[in-house]
Amino acid sequence: MTTTKKIDLKTIQAYFLYFMMYAVFGWLYEVTLETVIYRWGFSNRGVLFGPYCPVYGVGAFAFLFAINPLLRGKPWKKRLMLLPVVFVLSALLATVIELVTSYLCEFTIGYIPWDYTAYKYNFQARIALSTSLRFGLGGLIFLYLLQPLFEKINARLSDRTRTILFSVIGGLFLLDVIVHVLKLLL
Repeated sequence: MTTTKKIDLKTIQAYFLYFMMYAVFGWLYEVTLETVIYRWGFSNRGVLFGPYCPVYGVGAFAFLFAINPLLRGKPWKKRLMLLPVVFVLSALLATVIELVTSYLCEFTIGYIPWDYTAYKYNFQARIALSTSLRFGLGGLIFLYLLQPLFEKINARLSDRTRTILFSVIGGLFLLDVIVHVLKLLL
């Protein structure tokens, strides 16, 4: 007889909130690059209307489920020894996600929201070595700093507060997705 781990509503809410936090951080990262670093001016870097890039939430989940188990429960010394492995795995995993996302965007919305033509080492202007290296660094920041912080914040939320946040943010996100899909269809 097999046993299955029951996922409760509290866990679903927490993971959704993690997803949204990383999607918002991704949007902030993209906008900061565009306005402060490259000085191109502001544009909404997400494919939806709100201030979030869901692909960063997807990447965070990939890191959580594929890479974070290597770190969980290990003492800090061993976790620090795994820095190069986590960096490489993060870079590779995020690059694959970005490549797949570029094809999905091209298929669903008719264009790729980024262009790496000007980057020296790129593949079809969809992925580039320099961004892959940044994704590796982002994976380190995510797994070693942000996720442990977010888990502590989540643990301090009351069930009621978590449910309210989940409902409001989830409702707004769902509305955004519906409006965006309708806009594409009409």
